[in-house]
Amino acid sequence: MHHYRQALMRMRQGDSDRDVARSGLMGRRTAAALRTLAVEQGWLDPQRPLPDDATIADALAAPKRAKSTISGLEPLRGQIAAWHAQGVSAVVILAALKREHGHTGSYSAVRRMLATLKRETPPEATIRLDFAPGEAAQVDFGAGPLLADTAGVVRRTWAFVMTLCFSRHQYVEFVWDQTVATWLGCHRRAFEWFCGVPARVIIDNAKCAIIKACQNDPEVQRSYADCAEGYGFKIDPCPPHDPQKKGIVESGVKYVKGNFLPLKTFRDLVDLNAQARLWVLEEAGLRRHGTTGEAPLSRFEVERAVLSPLPAIAPDLGVWKQASVHRDGHLQFDRAFYSVPWTLVGKSLWLKASDGMVTVYDDFRPVAAHGRARRPGERRTVRDHLPPDAQAFLAHDRDWCLRRAAVIGPTCAELIERLLADRIVERLRAAQNVLRLAKSYPAARLEAACALALAHDSPFYRTVKTILAGGHDLQAPAVMASSVPHSGRFARDAASLFAAPVTVQ
Repeated sequence: MHHYRQALMRMRQGDSDRDVARSGLMGRRTAAALRTLAVEQGWLDPQRPLPDDATIADALAAPKRAKSTISGLEPLRGQIAAWHAQGVSAVVILAALKREHGHTGSYSAVRRMLATLKRETPPEATIRLDFAPGEAAQVDFGAGPLLADTAGVVRRTWAFVMTLCFSRHQYVEFVWDQTVATWLGCHRRAFEWFCGVPARVIIDNAKCAIIKACQNDPEVQRSYADCAEGYGFKIDPCPPHDPQKKGIVESGVKYVKGNFLPLKTFRDLVDLNAQARLWVLEEAGLRRHGTTGEAPLSRFEVERAVLSPLPAIAPDLGVWKQASVHRDGHLQFDRAFYSVPWTLVGKSLWLKASDGMVTVYDDFRPVAAHGRARRPGERRTVRDHLPPDAQAFLAHDRDWCLRRAAVIGPTCAELIERLLADRIVERLRAAQNVLRLAKSYPAARLEAACALALAHDSPFYRTVKTILAGGHDLQAPAVMASSVPHSGRFARDAASLFAAPVTVQ
């Protein structure tokens, strides 16, 4: 109102509208309108004091023009306001009005209604949060450039950014994904970059950190909870749909994308991260920050002293995951398979995977430990985890069968060798079952039955079992010899075999 008061004073002193306009206070038309209003209000009377600014403002306020027409969208104001609050565009709103309400109006009518709603909506008030040195850091991911990986496939990279809230000093690392393992590894390298740990870390509700987002009781990933406990910081998730609570790192991500990435080329991910670290130290860290008015590295010298020290032994940042045990006694993690005791088939267990080990827990009790698989589809199996029958089958391999048969006798060993030497059919199971007959019959009888089966050129499990079940191995050696259509020498050898005692150690 100052220029209006000055114009009124000049008019009282006799200046014309042209003189007022020449002074630069306002144009001739505005001066003429002000003179008309001043005459009506009696403001040009030198005997009366000039009115205050509020009186002048009220008199200058133009009367609101009455609406000549009422918008055809007025009955749908509430619905349009709800869509507008959800961020729906005017084009989509117009299409929905035509589809659902038969609206025949124009796009301009929708735009005018949205403009009216915006004027009626009071602006949101915000406050700027201040942080003490070492009090907090904010973390976020942002989209990075496209690069070719080691296999030559072009993929999207992601920028992990951790910003200290007091100094605005940053840690920037580009990664291929946003998995839990990547999230934890980036935290470790960020703390080592800062040579300390802030009191709390403000994050959004990314799945790699928060299982269930909630205003008051968010559920934190078990792996991230272990990381916080190991390094001694508190996790501070933002409320859902409220990213303004970590506006410092949001601005930091925009700064990286707008000031580091443009007009640069990168050979690979290693080169990208090397250039990012150099940029943080030589450019971003030395700039005059728009909010603090100081260089981030200068303020970091103050903040570094109050950061919590790194633990003497780096905590094990293993990834926790819940997995079900398959029917084969294995559970799957990262496209590899790890065995657990067969009694746990069908149960849901927790596993913790570090860089070199995978440990499986049942009610916080470790039940299996394996070296980390290095390729997809790899199976890590401990034989003791298998069912007893499966353990016996795997333990009784071809070498075991040959050793066991040699203990029983040479004829049994010969029969087992002939079974295993079959070039058409795999007869390992038959050989195992022949040797299993030693549990039901003496070794001498089994040896004699094998001799009789060989004499009849029938080295099969069924033949040996039939001989033992029928007691044919107990017949006189002469009867056996006479029934064998071979030379007398072989008959004498067979008879002598039955006559000789068989000893088994």
